[in-house]
Amino acid sequence: MNNEQLTRISYIILMGFGFPIMRFTSLHFDTLNNNAVRCLAGGLFFILICLVKFCQELKKIFAEPTIIFSLLLLAVLMTSNMYFFINGLKYTSAVAGSIFGILAMPLAIIMAAIFFKDERQRAKQKRFYLGSVVAVIGSLLFVLFSDKSSENSDFILGSVFLATAIFIQSIMNLVVKQVSKRLHAIVISASTATLSGILYLILAIHTHTIEQLQNVSQVMLIGLGLAGIYGLLTGMLMAFYIVQKQGVVFNIIQLIIPLSTAVIGYFTLGEKINLYQGLGGIIVILGCILALKKIG
Repeated sequence: MNNEQLTRISYIILMGFGFPIMRFTSLHFDTLNNNAVRCLAGGLFFILICLVKFCQELKKIFAEPTIIFSLLLLAVLMTSNMYFFINGLKYTSAVAGSIFGILAMPLAIIMAAIFFKDERQRAKQKRFYLGSVVAVIGSLLFVLFSDKSSENSDFILGSVFLATAIFIQSIMNLVVKQVSKRLHAIVISASTATLSGILYLILAIHTHTIEQLQNVSQVMLIGLGLAGIYGLLTGMLMAFYIVQKQGVVFNIIQLIIPLSTAVIGYFTLGEKINLYQGLGGIIVILGCILALKKIG
């Protein structure tokens, strides 16, 4: 097994743990506290990496005021995105989060096609729209056939939160595409996560939600911080590395993550999906494969 294959398998497994971890923290911490600690821990850890490896890139932020504005905008968008996403996981499941994560890919292309000429060619293809429609149908099946009959309204509400989160994420991608022309992706991630964490901390203090952390054990609090670092290392740093080194293979890898999440979610959280939800998940994946198929 070569290094590239090992990296792909590691990413699939690590991301498979990522969604159950976020689901677990969403059940044990208020959303404001959850995101404040995770974003600050992950963001500050990334800033340390940037100080060592990307010091010159950090100087660009202060040299160009427009970059500062873009990073602040990204922080606001990330704050909104994570609020809806964590609440969505709280009311649904780890697998639901990964399924909606896949749906974000064709949606991001649609949004990018509106504003960027180089993305319009793919969006013009009939297979792209057909695949996107199939994926949406699959996600609806996944949501509507949830076997949590007593909590069904909560599951649907959580699904609405997740859908809102991926819509905001598609807008974030537009800003990231512009900023990444002038700033390294890791510096963008570090700055955005830290600023978002500060915003969450301010909201938690203002609403007195922060006081709930006084009743949390140090072990749980440290675990929450480590979860934030874990999330950024896998979801951003490792993802960026694979995209940079292996290109379009990354989209295929992303499609396997719900399967990894389902297996790990079952053993760690005891989460189960029924036959119809499994079918819906498969339809989502097939729809996205069709939509993201390389133009030829």
